[in-house]
Amino acid sequence: MAQNPTNFHEVQSPEHFQSLLSEDLNRVSLINFWAPWAEPCKQMNEVVVELAKKYPQVLVLQVEAETQSDISESFEVEAVPTFVILRGHTLLGRISGADAPALTEAIATHVRGPSSISPQSHTDRAPAAPSSTSQESPEELNERLRKLMNQSKVVLFMKGSPDQPRCGFSRRIVDLLRSQGVEFSSFDILSDESVRQGLKVLNNWPTFPQLIINGEFVGGLDVVKEMVDNGELKEMLA
Repeated sequence: MAQNPTNFHEVQSPEHFQSLLSEDLNRVSLINFWAPWAEPCKQMNEVVVELAKKYPQVLVLQVEAETQSDISESFEVEAVPTFVILRGHTLLGRISGADAPALTEAIATHVRGPSSISPQSHTDRAPAAPSSTSQESPEELNERLRKLMNQSKVVLFMKGSPDQPRCGFSRRIVDLLRSQGVEFSSFDILSDESVRQGLKVLNNWPTFPQLIINGEFVGGLDVVKEMVDNGELKEMLA
């Protein structure tokens, strides 16, 4: 196996992370938050190694998101892969998902150094947020949520998709439902911030995944696990 470049480090602890980051506060750093079970991360890990080789002046830090949860939480990483670009401790950019062209372009831009144009080059994603919430009233949002919750008998609101989950809890609930032979449709809450925030309020449940059966909120991973164990899930789906 080829040796990783010297500017590439697998982070072992928060202390290790801080010491690497603090060595040169003018240096551009790329932090790759990943998980071994997430298929998109495998491809992106290769992209990251190639970027480390191409840009030896960039500090590249590989952070296993669930093992190094303190670091993940400090950067509010909720799904993998997520990429954070820093100069010293200053945030330059953030890319969510397996978007190799966007990551490559972002690194190239920031390595060239700050210019009056560079901030503009990263606004292509930002305008999407206001437009997605383009004055949808609470009533309209709730109506949309109800429709989504009733799109099939069993609906899973999760991070990512069943075949490419983007958090460990979503992955585990998919495995659980599949092991029980449950047919379900899914919705990626990372694709729609209004749905994500609206469901937290509507179902009075702050986290994801959320399982819906017959249009009604059932619970998250722990609740569903318990229902599988005591046979309640099978009864509900009968």
